[in-house]
Formats: sequence, C-alpha cells, structure tokens
Amino acid sequence: MTGPDALKRQVAEAAAAEVADGMVLGLGSGSTAELVIEALARRAAAGLRIAGVPTSERSAALARRLGLPLVDFPPDAPLDLTIDGADEVELPSLALVKGRGGALLREKITAFASRRMLVVVDESKLVPRLGQGALPVEIVAFGQRPILARLAALGLRPALRRGADGAPFVSDGGNLIADCMPGPIGDAGALERALRDIVGVVETGLFLGLRPRVLVATKDGLVTHEAPAG
Repeated sequence: MTGPDALKRQVAEAAAAEVADGMVLGLGSGSTAELVIEALARRAAAGLRIAGVPTSERSAALARRLGLPLVDFPPDAPLDLTIDGADEVELPSLALVKGRGGALLREKITAFASRRMLVVVDESKLVPRLGQGALPVEIVAFGQRPILARLAALGLRPALRRGADGAPFVSDGGNLIADCMPGPIGDAGALERALRDIVGVVETGLFLGLRPRVLVATKDGLVTHEAPAG
C-alpha cells in the first residue's frame, strides 16, 4: 500500500526505530507524530527505556493512554531528540512551516531545546518555497483586532482560526491563531523578523535555523534530506 496513511505509518515506524535506549525525546503533534508515539510506545512496552516531553495536550494524552513515560524538560541538558511532523518542508534549505494543528508554540520551544530534530513527512509536504498554504501565527486574544490589522498591512491576509463550533480556536497556551496566506515566501527570515516586531504576536509557524534531518516517505521508499553544510 502506498496511500497517504500507509506512507505516514512507514515513516513513523522508521523514525521510532532510530530511538536509542535512555533517550529523552520531544514528542511532536499531528497525525504523523501520533503514529510515532504509537510506535515508540510499542518499543517501550518491549523494554526500551525512554521518556518524552509532549508538544501538545493531545500528544500528552495519547502517550499517557499508551503507557509512554512523560517528563518535564531536564534542568541541565537539552533533549536528545525531537521527532515531529511539518506542514511544509522547503528544499533544499529544510526550513519548515508548522502549526496548522495549533501547537506551534510548544513545538518550537521543544525543537530548540533539543540536540537534534528529526522531521517525519510524506512527499506531499515537500515544497520549493515556503508559503504554499497557510502560515499560522499565534497571537494574544487581547487587542486581536489591531494585531490582525498589522498582519494584514504586511499583505498576509490573516484569518482568525475557528473551531467546528464557530468559536475562536484557542491554543494549549491560551492564545489565538491567525492563519496567514503570504503566498510563496522569498525571504523567510525577513518575514519572521517583521512578524516578531508586531506587539501581541506570540510565535510564528516559521521554523528556521534548526538544521533538521528530514525523513520522507515516498511511493518508492524512504528518502532522507540533510541540512546543507554551512
């Protein structure tokens, strides 16, 4: 089988197989990351000693249900590895867009608190330039109108994310998400700086400078992309 679900499971199993005994891991969020958690729980049940720091309440609940030990960030050392998905992976830079599931703040904290990051995706997430879809921006609820206006002034066409009930979506951190539509992003670093200059922006879905290793499930098998030297 080479459908989307089968590809996600394939790459999740491969990522979980790379985890070594004694590791403290960042546990990502989203459909592929949840498959990784399931695979890790099976390895833990078979004797692998690991613990995880979840990047969302949903991931935490899944890990607890499967019996995977959870811990807080170690006080004196980075996490060994974070395994997470991505909404877009730009080639060849390996810059990422994340957060369409709403967990971008915790995902970014965890990624930057790790020695290494392994990104697991299927080939549909590979893009020649970031900005093919929505760019999530986490904002505070207070003053949301002027914040959205400033995002609009950057040409980002923001829309406040809403849940199935029509109410504003609230992140695990108690914030709102503005889904922006920048179009292809020519200079992701410049856009990140412009977003951070807006008072009330908590975090952005641009994950830059992480130099991740990216494991991609394709219909022809697994492909690995490494960050370019320099």
